[in-house]
Amino acid sequence: MTETQPVAFPQDRTCPYHPPTGYDSLRAERPLSRITLYDGTQAWMVSGHGAARALLADPRLSTDRTHPRFPAPTARFAAVRNKRAALLGVDDPEHRTQRRMMIPSFTLKRATELRPRIQQVVDERLDAMIAQGPPAELVSAFALPVPSTVICALLGVPYADHDFFEGQSRRLLRGPAAEDVLDAREQLASYFDELIDRKEKQRDPGDGVLDELVHRRLREGEMDREELIALALILLVAGHETTANMISLGTYTLLQHPDRLAELRGDPALLPIAVEELMRMLSIADGLLRMATEDIEVAGTTIRAGEGVVFATSVINRDEDVYADPDTLDWHRPARHHVAFGFGIHQCLGQNLARAELEIALRSLFERLPTLRLAAPAEEIPFKPGDTVQGMLELPVTW
Repeated sequence: MTETQPVAFPQDRTCPYHPPTGYDSLRAERPLSRITLYDGTQAWMVSGHGAARALLADPRLSTDRTHPRFPAPTARFAAVRNKRAALLGVDDPEHRTQRRMMIPSFTLKRATELRPRIQQVVDERLDAMIAQGPPAELVSAFALPVPSTVICALLGVPYADHDFFEGQSRRLLRGPAAEDVLDAREQLASYFDELIDRKEKQRDPGDGVLDELVHRRLREGEMDREELIALALILLVAGHETTANMISLGTYTLLQHPDRLAELRGDPALLPIAVEELMRMLSIADGLLRMATEDIEVAGTTIRAGEGVVFATSVINRDEDVYADPDTLDWHRPARHHVAFGFGIHQCLGQNLARAELEIALRSLFERLPTLRLAAPAEEIPFKPGDTVQGMLELPVTW
């Protein structure tokens, strides 16, 4: 590692499917560099693939965001750091207990069982788009409602409330101010508190994940109400926001790569591989956060106890030592070892469901609308800033 001026993190992308150009030095200096967060705090940025997988599996890195030295990339994140978190924001043994409760609902087998329902949701949304006729705004008409409907059905959350929780999720993840984030978090917590009340009073529980947690785990004292609310919140928000962004940004990226899209249409069997390559290239969750609890030696450098560590997934997934010509979209590369879903014990719980939704949504979209194209110049279509999950703010299309 060479000593250079720390790079500011996070930064906005200039192209929605490429890392910020301001991270170019991180790619050159991988696997470890110094960065500066919004408040001037310095942290370590991991940008090398091998170092990232080793560190993400290292128990000496904590995800407990309540620690005062845990890295906060934005003022919005800092505003809610003391709120009780679940899964992503807790360490073992609490994390292990929560994950063990959730695993049966997110296995590959369960995702496979849900495929007919996902296909039905996708078909209904495409039917509505086609009936209305072009043009359409794909985020609100398709990319967001598909995963939102699916996660509601899986959790046992009434989809009739989707306008409320989608709106609060946007405020939670994008602000604009810390006060908005705090209020959105409280609004969602109150919503789940009331939903849990209703489920507790039901004599015959439904078959959603929350129903099982309420009528078994909560009733038998295996978890408390606050923990259940935190768990429900992360599952709902992560369950629709991330996949919605992948559908919208994945569609935009494919339309910007017509040769790759034509190849995919000519050989649909490539779709599962294409989803992995899109996950690698887009890296929408850019900046996984950890804090060292002990000194850690890596790549000739010592990460000291108490120092923050940020994983630049968009850079890690472009490591030239692992991916030849990494800035090129290529359906024939082995992309499965990307870290877009994280790695180690905190690897994304919903990855099997996300893969199924992406495969079905993208295949059906381009099969049903073979002439789909952008309805505005690509450079004029707005995408999300670098301080949140990456994706398209809107995506005008026609056919």
